[in-house]
Amino acid sequence: MLPTETVDTAGLPPADRWPYWLELTGRAAAPIAMSSEHAADFRGSARLVDLGGVSLTRFRYQSLAGRRTPKLIRQGDPGIYQLALTVAGSSGISARRRHTEMRRGAFTLIDYGRPYELVHMADGVRREAGALTVVIPKAMLPIPAAKLDRLTASRLSGSEGMGALVAQHLDRLVRHPEQFAPAEAPRLASITVDLVAAMLAGQIDAEEALPVDVRQQAMLTRVLAFIDRHLGDATLTPQTVADAHHISVRTLHRLFVAERETVAQVIRRRRLERCRQDLADPRLRGRAVQAIGWRWGFTDKAHFSRAFRAAYGMSPQSYREAQALARTVNPVAPRVNDPPAYWPLTG
Repeated sequence: MLPTETVDTAGLPPADRWPYWLELTGRAAAPIAMSSEHAADFRGSARLVDLGGVSLTRFRYQSLAGRRTPKLIRQGDPGIYQLALTVAGSSGISARRRHTEMRRGAFTLIDYGRPYELVHMADGVRREAGALTVVIPKAMLPIPAAKLDRLTASRLSGSEGMGALVAQHLDRLVRHPEQFAPAEAPRLASITVDLVAAMLAGQIDAEEALPVDVRQQAMLTRVLAFIDRHLGDATLTPQTVADAHHISVRTLHRLFVAERETVAQVIRRRRLERCRQDLADPRLRGRAVQAIGWRWGFTDKAHFSRAFRAAYGMSPQSYREAQALARTVNPVAPRVNDPPAYWPLTG
């Protein structure tokens, strides 16, 4: 499991909640002068995931306001950017003579080396605000600071294009850190920085200035997300994947050289994983085995059975029966229900 810290002020005495929240948010990025009309009994929760140099946090909290003041900056410039996605309520930020309002699904880029003011307002339904953030050292982003200055405190989409891919990537890491080994943290940090860099570069027409390996990693992640979205399409092949991304099949295969699997092998493995999940799901026990194969792109029953047996050592029907027996013997045993590689962003 990735290094993770989960906190909730509900477990503290009311008088201690707001001071603890101030300490927590300062630790997640850098100190901010904050205020809230709920400070006497503040409700907030957070999950922090440390990738080593790059950190992710998902916050839930009551309405608040914050300022990164010149005095705080003089006390210590941490040399970081924070990319923040509003996931509940609404947000507003003022910096560099610019004021921007964000609703759910919008990113903004924050430079902690410059003064800014922000406000997060809870919505009328859940009565809470929420943000998903990633903190990246400035030195790790391969884009000149002068170019990124144009993006700070502006509204960036988190629901389309590269922005949606970044949002889904961050969301999955924070929601499911248990799916990754601690040794994978440096690799995940690198992938995260590459995706964010590609997203930001696209906003300022600077993609060609990115290092080749950054562009390749961003394209690979985009391709894998496309594959996951289209696993149920029986016509999904390396050629259709390449065509959808306007690259040659040869270029596509080069992207996968370091992945130790060909494009076709990735498609087959991920299809089989989805079939395995469905076969183990008691809610789908009334669905025919072949129907599950069809759902994930296996149009030939015999081929599906052979591929499944080769991957898991038994036929699809035998696997389903074994899972049902395991649930009967041990009712509290967790069912297989791994989320897709790109978990849909939810509030």
